[in-house]
Amino acid sequence: MSSAIITGASRGLGLALARALAGRGRRLVIDARGADALETARAELADLTEVVAVSGDVADPDHRRELVVAAGPDLELLVNNASVLGPSPQPRLADYPLDVLEQVYAVNALAPLALVQLVLPLLPAGGRIVNITSDAAVEGYEGWGGYGSSKAALEQLGNVLAAEHPELRVYTVDPGDMRTQLHQEAFPGEDISDRPPPEESVPGLLALIEGELPSGRYRVADLVALETKR
Repeated sequence: MSSAIITGASRGLGLALARALAGRGRRLVIDARGADALETARAELADLTEVVAVSGDVADPDHRRELVVAAGPDLELLVNNASVLGPSPQPRLADYPLDVLEQVYAVNALAPLALVQLVLPLLPAGGRIVNITSDAAVEGYEGWGGYGSSKAALEQLGNVLAAEHPELRVYTVDPGDMRTQLHQEAFPGEDISDRPPPEESVPGLLALIEGELPSGRYRVADLVALETKR
């Protein structure tokens, strides 16, 4: 039974993907900062597959090592999904607290790379690294400079990792707008009920995890459209 690490898996897209992979018999190692929500997710997933839940912050080196040890030698998939938005509402860059920006980068860019560095010796040829990004990484949205630039850094890290490790498949995936807590934090007080649930992004992610597409940047909307045509 191959293993997968999914960060930020107590809710939203991470949990939706974990449910799908659990249903396919994948052994899971999941994490989140909130221990109670993570345990609720673990208990649900444990009805479907073997799952290890490790609560903590991906910016913590000890926590990252614990995740990799829990995954063991059969690790084939790392999904860097955990993210922080930063201040809510989002400030303009001229007013962005730099100490907070450092933390956003630590979680959204540096922690994923640190996890990749730990798992590289374990991943077999054809192993997958999936980095969850955003259209804010490529578009200049007012008020999204902190989060967007951290995701832009993550995307370039993925580009270089793909070039340096052609034996692996390194994917950067834009899931699009979703009805999640992070998205609600980005638009405090607004009704985001018109956004699709994260479950609608899962088929696109599975197309990468289970398919043969080359390393690169993908939009879930395009992947779903491609699968629909087949």
